Amino acid sequence: MAYNPLEVAGPEEYPVKVGTMLLTLVDPHKGFEQAYNRWYERDHFYGGCMEGQYQLAGSRWVATREMKDLRWPASDAVASPVDAGSYVAIYWVLAGHQQDWDDWSLIQVKALYDNGRGFPERSHVHTATYEYVGVDYRDADGVPLTLALDHKYDAIVALWIDGKDDKPSAQVHAELSKELLPKLLEGSNLEIAASWLPTEAFRGSGRSGTPMALGSPGGGDNRLVQLFFVTGDVRGELDRLHEYTDAIEKAGIADVLLAAPFLRTSVGTDKYVDQIW
Repeated sequence: MAYNPLEVAGPEEYPVKVGTMLLTLVDPHKGFEQAYNRWYERDHFYGGCMEGQYQLAGSRWVATREMKDLRWPASDAVASPVDAGSYVAIYWVLAGHQQDWDDWSLIQVKALYDNGRGFPERSHVHTATYEYVGVDYRDADGVPLTLALDHKYDAIVALWIDGKDDKPSAQVHAELSKELLPKLLEGSNLEIAASWLPTEAFRGSGRSGTPMALGSPGGGDNRLVQLFFVTGDVRGELDRLHEYTDAIEKAGIADVLLAAPFLRTSVGTDKYVDQIW
């Protein structure tokens, strides 16, 4: 059936689709927290990303010391050490246009650094682009994934897992969507669970050609990243997320590498800069 803009449609029925995301987890160096926050929010968020063709949306999130202490398990597969990474920025790219965005971004980031608009007093913990795999919603007619970064959710939880015995990411997502994800979302404040796998450029040892080291690699064909969008206090959802990750491992579906909660930043302010260590 052809799309009809005069009819009310469900969250996945509109033609604008998220195809890939950029996820970048970074630590400012100590003593540069405020400068980093302002540089990223007031310059790099736009100049390094949002100006790009086919960039749909972006948002920033912060891990205070309290949020870092709530991470699990004690693994360094993604963040090394496990509490590394204070700010995560996430961006959506329109389906079918990751290569267009890649071509622009490599030129743009070099131009920014060549013109003194980089920020050397920071370290990338984990930066990669990811392909969309699938989405699970708590509600039948909830906020579409396309709008999730603009919806002003209070928090997110990012989860990295590796399919057992090199089980492909799409298969891992399919198995989780049968029972474990619906059970997790039902009756919770977790409204969206979006699943992703690393793009080809970030599999293996990671991407080259950038003016800075990007931290841990994206992972292999069995790597799945899930983003959970949370309304309200994320602390109240962590017990059920622990049960979910325990069930994933007990069922032999995947190994859990990192579960990390983040709070939404307060745009235009320096809130949280004094709480990350």
